[in-house]
Amino acid sequence: MPLASVDYNKSRHDWTRQQVLDLFALPFNDLLFTAQQVHRQHFDANRVQVSTLCSIKTGACPEDCTYCPQSARYDTGLEREKLMKVEKVVEEARAAKASGATRFCMGAAWRSPKKKDMSYVTQMVKEVKSLGLETCMTLGMLSDEQAQDLANAGLDYYNHNLDTSPEYYGEIITTRTYQNRLDTLANVRAAGMKVCAGGIIGLGEGEKDRAGLLMQLANLPDHPESVPINMLVKVAGTPLADNEDLDPFEFIRCIAVARIMMPKSHVRLSAGRESMNDEMQSLAFLAGANSIFYGEKLLTTGNPEANKDMQLFARLGIQPEEYQQYEDEVAVEAELQAQISEQQSDPYFYDAAK
Repeated sequence: MPLASVDYNKSRHDWTRQQVLDLFALPFNDLLFTAQQVHRQHFDANRVQVSTLCSIKTGACPEDCTYCPQSARYDTGLEREKLMKVEKVVEEARAAKASGATRFCMGAAWRSPKKKDMSYVTQMVKEVKSLGLETCMTLGMLSDEQAQDLANAGLDYYNHNLDTSPEYYGEIITTRTYQNRLDTLANVRAAGMKVCAGGIIGLGEGEKDRAGLLMQLANLPDHPESVPINMLVKVAGTPLADNEDLDPFEFIRCIAVARIMMPKSHVRLSAGRESMNDEMQSLAFLAGANSIFYGEKLLTTGNPEANKDMQLFARLGIQPEEYQQYEDEVAVEAELQAQISEQQSDPYFYDAAK
């Protein structure tokens, strides 16, 4: 299908690598213009979803992900911590809500949760959800039974990233396969939870690998509801500590292409945001990013201070996206359409689909 004939406002699951590479090859301004118009068809362009991430169990992970300071294989100076008590997690969640977060994400450095841990993490979900927050977890690989247990507890989202393309994956991790990751995503989806899945840019991959990652995500049977695009955080002691810095424009291109390929997904600015200046973050929002992690830490690496985020939002005229609970998908769609209709009445709105 020629690029010019693609309807970017419709969800697709049949992207070819060449079509994705053609998007990456667009002049930068044309790419951002297209991404912004797609974004405005499906979202309020001046609202950003805000999440807070809490590390409920830190360090001593047996995996060999070459970017990760939590791996037990690398000496990064990270202190190992046991699974956080439920009461402490709830305390962190309350603080996150008070600071403006609408989603609370809980991450544990496991290959996969053990049976003895499941009762604790499901209780965390129930307690955090009772505060009126959306809930998300990232615990490693899940069996279908574990996924169902989390869904029964009320977990809204499960995060499990693909990291990179299938072709480059072996350069980054050898202790679990790409298919293991896809199987976990399938288990999450089958259990009825929403999927949060993305990858990392700056691992040493090429443009073909970035295209391959986004193609894998966009060609899933259902697009992930949340797509975190991470920029490598180089941590001393990990094998990727001396990687070359990523060209900021290449990162922004990934955001824009992700927005075009998965038009109804939230595209999240995730790890690496602490090294982005305000201008780069603003470009990312223009390219279609509409979700951030907010607070002092992103698992074990820094994250911009929360008040600085709100100052930038104020300068840009951006408001945090409100969390609203609906009884069914019809109500969700009706609310989205009402927001889009209001936005399209704006004199600055331009419909690129016409």
